Amino acid sequence: MKTLALEMSTAKGSIALRDDGTPLFDATFAADRKHSGAFFENVERCMQRFGRPDRIVVGLGPGSYAGVRIAIATALGLRSASEARLAGIPSICALEVADAAYGVVGDARRQSFFFARVEDGRVTEGPVLESETELQERLKSFCEPVYSSEPLAQFPSLKIAYPAAGRLAALVCEIDDAQTLEPIYLREPHITIPKAK
Repeated sequence: MKTLALEMSTAKGSIALRDDGTPLFDATFAADRKHSGAFFENVERCMQRFGRPDRIVVGLGPGSYAGVRIAIATALGLRSASEARLAGIPSICALEVADAAYGVVGDARRQSFFFARVEDGRVTEGPVLESETELQERLKSFCEPVYSSEPLAQFPSLKIAYPAAGRLAALVCEIDDAQTLEPIYLREPHITIPKAK
């Protein structure tokens, strides 16, 4: 079974194609907010070379809102063309690290941070939002390695690690086909309702 994995939740994007675990295609590229050209170029190159996938897995974040949405939209479009099965996995489960259990910290904006604990490729705690002070206290007693996909001046001891599409492909197993995919939102969306006239 050919599995295409798409990961765009951080500044380092990646695409991987596996055929029953055998690597066929791997690409890593800068995934900044300004453009996603490298992502689409690599998807096109992969499809031209290896054809349609049987299954598509997408990293759902938390992370770059735009990046995750681009990956989801691409997966949905490819599914329409290929009838591939669809799956979503939290991106933080696919960090390129050797540790079976670890913590993940990220900037959640608005003077807050998220924390999650991952064990054996599954989120076992969080993600939860915390202030800098709350997170500093948590990390004092946390015994496992802690990673972030971006340098955070407030937490200089964090190790940098990025999620990888190849790890997403390895994590996905026989799963029910997802009809929709939702990014992992760290807080409720802020909606402004127009004043009544």
